[in-house]
Amino acid sequence: MASTTFIPTGFRPPTSLVTDQFRLEPLGPQHNDADLAAWTSSVEHIRNTPGYPDGRWPPHEGMSPEDNLRDLRRHADDFAAGKGFTFTVLDPADGDVIGCVYLYPAASPDYDVDVQSWVRADRADLDTPLADVLHSWLRAAWPWQRLNRFGR
Repeated sequence: MASTTFIPTGFRPPTSLVTDQFRLEPLGPQHNDADLAAWTSSVEHIRNTPGYPDGRWPPHEGMSPEDNLRDLRRHADDFAAGKGFTFTVLDPADGDVIGCVYLYPAASPDYDVDVQSWVRADRADLDTPLADVLHSWLRAAWPWQRLNRFGR
């Protein structure tokens, strides 16, 4: 493993996943407005999604567009550095942000990666299909064996 990343040296992370129900691409500053609208419309739904047990995110009080942009830039920088991989979940029909996927080093030594995802409350029917597709994709295209899917 590389010393500053949690992927093997030379591994090229996938940058997209496309299904009939959604499309994933790396989260970045270009998603700021739609990302902010997506999660602020669904705070309670996200807090009740497996993988968000601490009750701190998303914040009930929201974030300013500038703070959200800073957060998206941090995620994009992590992706570029191989420190973590955050994807926006887009509606394939109109490109609207409907959720997010986070792949970060596991907090527990029992796992290689923590896998978290959420979708907007009005797209709650995609929670399980997204988690299931992620599991298959991670097994087939990523280097980790021990996935912490938070009970999914």
